Amino acid sequence: MTHSTHPSIDPATLAQQIRAWGSDLGFSAVGFTGIDLSSAEQGLLDWLAAGFHGDMDYMARHGLKRARPAELVPGTVSVISVRMDYWSEPGLAEARAVQADEARAAISRYALGRDYHKLIRARLQKLAERIGVAVGDYGYRVFTDSAPVLEVELATRAGLGWRGKHTLLLTREAGSLFFLGEIYVDLALPESVRPERSEAKSKGQTGHCGSCSACIPACPTQAIVAPYQLDARRCISYLTIEHAGAIPEDLRPLIGNRVYGCDDCQLACPWNRFAQPTQEADFAVRNGLDRATLVELFAWTEDEFKTRLAGSAIYRIGHERWLRNLAVGLGNAPSTPTVIAALQARAEDASELVREHVAWALARHSSADQSSRAS
Repeated sequence: MTHSTHPSIDPATLAQQIRAWGSDLGFSAVGFTGIDLSSAEQGLLDWLAAGFHGDMDYMARHGLKRARPAELVPGTVSVISVRMDYWSEPGLAEARAVQADEARAAISRYALGRDYHKLIRARLQKLAERIGVAVGDYGYRVFTDSAPVLEVELATRAGLGWRGKHTLLLTREAGSLFFLGEIYVDLALPESVRPERSEAKSKGQTGHCGSCSACIPACPTQAIVAPYQLDARRCISYLTIEHAGAIPEDLRPLIGNRVYGCDDCQLACPWNRFAQPTQEADFAVRNGLDRATLVELFAWTEDEFKTRLAGSAIYRIGHERWLRNLAVGLGNAPSTPTVIAALQARAEDASELVREHVAWALARHSSADQSSRAS
């Protein structure tokens, strides 16, 4: 990507137009920043050195490319950062109720509808093409959680919010219940936030979290090891989505009924009182996943999994990991005949990974049954 210059286009006017086009495409905010992320490099290196990325080898493999946009996409001069709300009704109380009902499957709210990767990437592509109509040929590349990009850092610098103590982006207007996306461009665009203000935030200032740290004790596995520091190896989202192998036994009881992702730190955050209901129909709940039981989902065959979850972010983990996660949930569920029968039905599953987690779950119920008899 070579640097494009368009002297007839006023950068400030273009930025204003991009915001308007982004709004038309369903983005709730659009901001701009430069590419000097040098102040974020040491934090990234320290995080990797601590091993907090777990099995996500690609995080270390790409190294500092994450903090150097022009190395990832040569010619990049500016970054357009966007966010899109995903929260769907009902509200926070219903999400908490699902987690409290041990027989139900708690699925992160962002995954209840269509896979955001495809939708947001397509919208970003349309925005990029609309810019091209205005400026002519230029270099760009779109991203949404799909490449070595420091999304929260870029969004912070673009004025879209601040990094919360749970490490997610927070805003006054919408909490943290939204997706992020980026377009790397070879156009010089005016930055939304003065670099010195962005740098201060990136160095750990609290933004508008103040003295609140509700997200930290809310994490079931204590994955938020300090304000602004997440050990992914303990994070339920990592364990149920990114991690391919057996879930560590000491963490399984802490996972409860969370079978895909985890919203606990966000549900505890006071700013999410202001979460904005999505205007995007594709993010509406599908397949009754907001009220499904663990037993019901555990009974799905691989064909049913593929058919029902086609177009869902959940589809990406595959049926085997889906069953692994559900087996853990069932191991933490009340010891009812229905739960025991569901687990026994997969005790001889073709997958060794599933069999091991089912055996663990059945052993937990056996132990609980013996304890209740003894008492």
